[in-house]
Amino acid sequence: MKILITGAGGQLGSDLIRVLSPRHKLAALTRHELDVGDGAAAQAAVFREQPEIIIHAAAYTDVDGAEREIDRAYRVNSAGTWHMAEAAASIGAKFVYVSTDYVFDGCKGAPYIERDKPNPLSVYGTSKLHGEKFASMLCERHFIVRTSWLYGRGGNNFVSKIMEKAGKGAELSLVDDVFGSPTYSYDLAVFIGSLLETEEYGTYHGSNGGVCTRYEFAREIIRVLGMDGVKLRRVKADMFPLPAARPAHSALADTAAGAIGVAPLRPWREALRHFLLTDLSDGREASHA
Repeated sequence: MKILITGAGGQLGSDLIRVLSPRHKLAALTRHELDVGDGAAAQAAVFREQPEIIIHAAAYTDVDGAEREIDRAYRVNSAGTWHMAEAAASIGAKFVYVSTDYVFDGCKGAPYIERDKPNPLSVYGTSKLHGEKFASMLCERHFIVRTSWLYGRGGNNFVSKIMEKAGKGAELSLVDDVFGSPTYSYDLAVFIGSLLETEEYGTYHGSNGGVCTRYEFAREIIRVLGMDGVKLRRVKADMFPLPAARPAHSALADTAAGAIGVAPLRPWREALRHFLLTDLSDGREASHA
């Protein structure tokens, strides 16, 4: 099948290419090659490529920046999704929209399932929720895939930041009252690839299994890397006031995928270990080859 990927230069986009390229023909477009906020450009790209599937991974992901750049966040996350979903529907393509745990307010106090009611706290979360609504409204053959705490090769993410700070020997202060589900972007790409083999359209949660705090996440990174000398300090989230409100407990439970026979993502600790000890080292070797 031919698959068009938006946001192909991001960490998820890069892993979608790794996972899907052996079996499919890809039109992988970076944000520089396709501005999804430009409706005419989106239509032109889709009509030119004539994909059977569109994976819309392009997004404005600066959660705090969205509070300042409201128009930009909505242009990419909301209008951009409208444009891509509308274009997908016009040629009968399947449409995958990658969304976020930040569509929830965190008040449930337990992992969210797909049918829980969203209630975003931030501009970013609201703009992504609008994207969900546009995807489902405009394209009948849609998959909405929510994920959380994403990390992978080459991304500016929590794992890379912890590794950088730990490498400098600094004491790290991590919140222990914010809960979520870390997700390895390669595993998410595999999950999306599995969904594409079905006709079971709807909303799915794609995150590695289990729940942890930011403190526990960082502690596991340090443990796996054997950086025993790095000191971690537990703090509360209110010690770090940020422009955008964030859900205190936004872990995701992937109940819908299991119901259609799609394998869940592996436990987050197992995925993290593979990323740190295998994938990162393989990537460094490839870059120096």
